[in-house]
Amino acid sequence: MTATAVSPALAHHVGDRALAWLDEHREHFRLTDDDRATSRSVIERLKPVGELAINMHVLSREGVAGSKQRDRSLRLLDFAWRDILDGGNVLATLQRDEPFSPVPLEIYATFYELGHRHPGVESAVELVRRTASWGALEMVPNRRLGVLNAERKLGLVPSADFDQAVERTWLGRTPEPWTVQYHVAYDMTHTVFHLTNWGEHPDRVPAAIADYLAAYLPAWLDDWADLRHWDLLGELLIVDACLPRPVLDAEIWERYAAAQAPSGAMPVQGGMPEGDAAEVFDQVHHPTLVATFASAMATSRALSADSTA
Repeated sequence: MTATAVSPALAHHVGDRALAWLDEHREHFRLTDDDRATSRSVIERLKPVGELAINMHVLSREGVAGSKQRDRSLRLLDFAWRDILDGGNVLATLQRDEPFSPVPLEIYATFYELGHRHPGVESAVELVRRTASWGALEMVPNRRLGVLNAERKLGLVPSADFDQAVERTWLGRTPEPWTVQYHVAYDMTHTVFHLTNWGEHPDRVPAAIADYLAAYLPAWLDDWADLRHWDLLGELLIVDACLPRPVLDAEIWERYAAAQAPSGAMPVQGGMPEGDAAEVFDQVHHPTLVATFASAMATSRALSADSTA
């Protein structure tokens, strides 16, 4: 039996509330003095900033934001680039201090797509990419895809073959579907994100992978919804919306929407944590960012389906 597709209104409402929470708590994205003590701490604290930029880019790209959402997303992007990254200076420093970390490159690539430029970042990236070590760095296959996708965004010659990198991922080998455990599932979702440039190109998903996901993703969605793991469920909902023929299952989306807190935040698993505001932010900012991404993609795909029905 074919699942009923989610209504664009419900999907949009999830993202609207999540974005409002992120905007209201944006000060918690800032680097603290403790964060600045080591480059490794800076890298960990900047990852959410990169995720924020990706989400705002997706929202703008898909064209499904209302005027309030659009204003919020522009404010958040301006805040991230100007106040957190100091116009890119933080990334330039990090790229020089940690030249073989892919994090500054990947974060910069998203802001580059949004029209921001910083010559210092680009020259530092160009320098490290001249080394044999850059292409020889050992990393899990889906992380390699992330680097290659960032290079593609910047118009750089890729440091490895993209199709071969896809074949080396777990998803590229289409293994037994029952082996999708927690970390495997997250790796699988990011393979799809990098393949499609965060949902921009569903046509880039190879046919064998698209067929594999069409067959088994519904069962995975049910499993993680039953476990009330909203962070991973949100990522799987994004995967669905990144496919050439998404399902956009209304029942799963209703369960996902019901998990969202009245504040707009999305818990990782179960219910919302309690405690210090900064600690709660650290626990729930990722699933809330995922909710904005899932919402933008599902709303866009649902509206596209309606227009062609």
